[in-house]
Amino acid sequence: MTISFPDPSGLLLVYLLVFVRAGAMIMLLPAIGDVGVPPRVRLSLALAISLALTPVVAKFYPAALPQAALPLGLLIIQEATVGVAVGAAARLIMSALQVAGYLVATQTGLAYAQTLDPTMGVQGAIVGTFFALLGTVLIFATNLHHLAIGAIEGSYRMMPPGAALPTGDLAELAIRMTSSAFSLGLELAAPFLVFGFVVTASIGLLARLMPQLQVFFVAMPINIMTGFLIMMLLLGTLMTVFLNFFATQMRVFL
Repeated sequence: MTISFPDPSGLLLVYLLVFVRAGAMIMLLPAIGDVGVPPRVRLSLALAISLALTPVVAKFYPAALPQAALPLGLLIIQEATVGVAVGAAARLIMSALQVAGYLVATQTGLAYAQTLDPTMGVQGAIVGTFFALLGTVLIFATNLHHLAIGAIEGSYRMMPPGAALPTGDLAELAIRMTSSAFSLGLELAAPFLVFGFVVTASIGLLARLMPQLQVFFVAMPINIMTGFLIMMLLLGTLMTVFLNFFATQMRVFL
């Protein structure tokens, strides 16, 4: 009986290509790819995920990988492009919470309170930051981050190495996810917008009946109080809708 081992140089090259695709995706994934996560942590996670995926996805690579610099370089660029596309899709899904938070903050008057958003590394409305952090925590608490990791393996069936990239399909997917994320953000903020309109109309009517009333000093506390009351009542429902949306959109890559 003879035992044969595959060429180690070929395995190392496959591992490098898997690492390029997985690393590009992890760089953009929500929570893991945020600016607050140390680069060493992201690098270690990308190396570990690539090591686990290499035996599974090695069959998608050609038996004879290119050895010349130019074909190999083109293959590496293709792998990085696919990883960036999948990671950007997950980031687009999370942007729905930012849209909802911005609309809620604008309606309730909390848009004046700006804070550092650790998921984006920029200043943002405090409600949007809260929604983004809560959504990230719930994704990990409900194990939906497994869908993001599984999307790396699923991307090999959608966009196998060496094949021409479906640029038209990728553009259509990006447009659809962007529009879906904006629509979801508007839907999540809809209760706040409706009640805000009712409160504003009521205050306007009161101002017509009592011209001497200082409308601004009355409307601002009422808007904030109404916003917090609606958030307290509907926060669980809003996050459930978002988690269902996240799961549905990420299953596209599985």
